[in-house]
Amino acid sequence: MEISPVGLLVCAGILLVGYYCRAPLIIALIASLPFGATALMTLTSLGGASPLIYTFFAALLLTAVAMRSRISRDLGNVFGKIWPLWVVCGLLIYAVVGAWLFPRLFAGQTSVFVQGATRGGVVEASLAPVSGNITQTGYFVLGGLTTIALCVLLLQGDRIEAIRRGFFLWCVLHAGMGLLDLMGKLAKAGDILRPIRTASYAMLTNVMEGGFWRITGANSEASAFGGISLTCLGFCYVYWRKTKSRLAQGLCALLLMLLILSTSSTAYVGLGILGIPVALSILRSLLSGRIDSDEILIMALVGIAAIAILTIVLYDQGFFAPFMHLLDSLILNKAASASGQERAYWNIKSLQALVDTSGLGVGLGSSRASSWPIAVASQLGVVGGLMMAILLAVVFRGMGRLRQYVDPEADAVVSSVRASALASVVSGSLAAGNADPGMIFFIALAVILTARARARRARYAAQHTLLAEHGVQHPIAR
Repeated sequence: MEISPVGLLVCAGILLVGYYCRAPLIIALIASLPFGATALMTLTSLGGASPLIYTFFAALLLTAVAMRSRISRDLGNVFGKIWPLWVVCGLLIYAVVGAWLFPRLFAGQTSVFVQGATRGGVVEASLAPVSGNITQTGYFVLGGLTTIALCVLLLQGDRIEAIRRGFFLWCVLHAGMGLLDLMGKLAKAGDILRPIRTASYAMLTNVMEGGFWRITGANSEASAFGGISLTCLGFCYVYWRKTKSRLAQGLCALLLMLLILSTSSTAYVGLGILGIPVALSILRSLLSGRIDSDEILIMALVGIAAIAILTIVLYDQGFFAPFMHLLDSLILNKAASASGQERAYWNIKSLQALVDTSGLGVGLGSSRASSWPIAVASQLGVVGGLMMAILLAVVFRGMGRLRQYVDPEADAVVSSVRASALASVVSGSLAAGNADPGMIFFIALAVILTARARARRARYAAQHTLLAEHGVQHPIAR
């Protein structure tokens, strides 16, 4: 095991910021997520795996919750009030058992794609136990346990402000490092964020595409930066629409600019998908006659951009030639490229592995796909996929009809966190290679579950008060 001094310094800085914001555990965990290429250590015994720094803060959170004097009562409280946590536990148990059992049970009966021995590429091999069974399962279990720990903290006290600050700090750090990365490359200074890239991943950070620099921020490649940008944009956009926050509005503009300049096909396709509900929402407001100033601003900006593009094309038809070449190589001809065909083959082999294992899956971390839903089906099988679908449905539903029983600020934060998680699912569905939905998904799941539990408690209190005013006892209290 080799400790990274830079990783330790970054962790110390994030802890100080979290302490200053008076919520070191929650804020530090969320604020560590932008550092997608910063590792705390390298585990040589696990093939050179390098856990990112957010794992340190997640472990710190779990330790702090486990050391609470009333932890048994707290766990009984959250499991009694939040039934989806039982699904989380069932999924974790299935993932752990499957990661150990299935690669051995079905060894040699199917072929999968795994990380090469030199960590420089992906190779096809017969199914067998690999180091990814340990590392990927560890990340997955850590995420699930973090959901349970956060439920304990969030259900015991009103910490919605800490969630809000943590997510805004995450967005600010991600956008700031993306801007620094772009400025450094435009100034021909190279990768100025290289000192904080301490993970053992292959770093595709100093790459051009179609004459444009690819923005990676604090991540290892442009695709990861684009996916996180979509996730941050989802949070900021919904919070801006809910609260009219100028900070969220400014971050939306900056993130959108960085996303467009990122040259990431994941970002472009994901932006198109996420733009559909936004367009439908504006259309519905327009048809109902209840359009607000923010929606007018969005339509005006789109119109101005369209007019500007048409004007430039009329003046100089070759002006956008480099941009069209970029879009053509990243999106239109992506599927026909060698990389696109290779990733499509990964997905085909992953689905074939699901069939070869009779729907049980090959085990978490045993293979690599190019889409999160396919990775879930291939690695977790039908049973694990159904449990994951239940949790995804919980996140998709959000507050639902319970929204009226929480204050507007809490509703805005929960809705924004939900949008962020759904955006991460969209980006993962386009490019993610494993079944882990990511820490943002698990954090959002905890926020939504505890907000719903607190709203149900507020609903019961409101109904009890109303019935008491009419001299009727609440049925549950009889």
